[in-house]
Amino acid sequence: MSKEVVLSGIRPTGFLHLGNYFGAMRNYVRMQDEYNCYFFVANWHALTTHPDTRELQNSVHRVIAENVACGLDPDKVALYVQSDVPEIAELYLYLNTMAYKGELEKTTTFKDKVRQQPENVNAGLLTYPVLMAADILIHRALKVPVGKDQEQHLEMARNFAERFNHRYGDILPSPQAFNFGNELVKIMSLDGNGKMSKSENQMNTLFLADNDDLIRKKIMKAKTDSGPTEANSVKPDYIENIFTLLKLVSNESVLQKFEADFNGCSIRYGDLKKQLAEDMVNFIRPIREKAADIQNNKPLLSKIIHQGAEKARASASATLTEVRKAMRLNY
Repeated sequence: MSKEVVLSGIRPTGFLHLGNYFGAMRNYVRMQDEYNCYFFVANWHALTTHPDTRELQNSVHRVIAENVACGLDPDKVALYVQSDVPEIAELYLYLNTMAYKGELEKTTTFKDKVRQQPENVNAGLLTYPVLMAADILIHRALKVPVGKDQEQHLEMARNFAERFNHRYGDILPSPQAFNFGNELVKIMSLDGNGKMSKSENQMNTLFLADNDDLIRKKIMKAKTDSGPTEANSVKPDYIENIFTLLKLVSNESVLQKFEADFNGCSIRYGDLKKQLAEDMVNFIRPIREKAADIQNNKPLLSKIIHQGAEKARASASATLTEVRKAMRLNY
């Protein structure tokens, strides 16, 4: 029996961080044995907000390297660069004829970007959800891991698929949101304000490329307070986040020790953060070093990228053959 298709993409803007790892990449590694996985670097999407391409190649290479360093196996998945699959652009064109200006202007992300970059409201920004739909539908993916901020785009992808099928025949499946298991971990910023981000609060975000000393410095500056005054108190969000990080990278005995200290009102946050810092260094260092080795190995990087493009184009070409046939575009 053929495996269901899972698809996800990541924009090569900024550095991958701990929230990316525990919120997405760790699950991708688990998915690769159970599903037919397509994971791509969304460099076309990046152009809508980052038109300067001078650093784009390095960013794409870094994202590929970090994904492999985190455990993705290029032999098990299609790990590719979006622009290496021109079939996506063709399907994007067809879907654009089924997308309407009014609905595109109402999308939350478009309105947010218009506020953020009023001098660069380009057509690609407006049709971003259409390109995202093409990314998904070109592989006829059934499952798409998305966060809350992307659910509207996924709903639009379903709408475009339904419009296509209504007009031309039952070709494109209806993709659904997918979270592998129930272990969704939200990693908050170290200052307790929102979640870790690639673009904001950089001293409050732990990046997979951070060196040991920077990791220690960031964690030691993490927000704490004077400690609980009553036994078994409820932890504030920013304290809970430190314990969440401890749970993810430290031994169970370490976690239990500091839990007991907190519940007994004897917690020393300096000791807690020192322990977390060393355990975090030991967690991130192997990923950082492996990613750097891959990124510096240009022949290996090229092999991974070309191998992923071949897999992705084979799938995309099969879909386009059906799409063109249904649209009577073969002359």
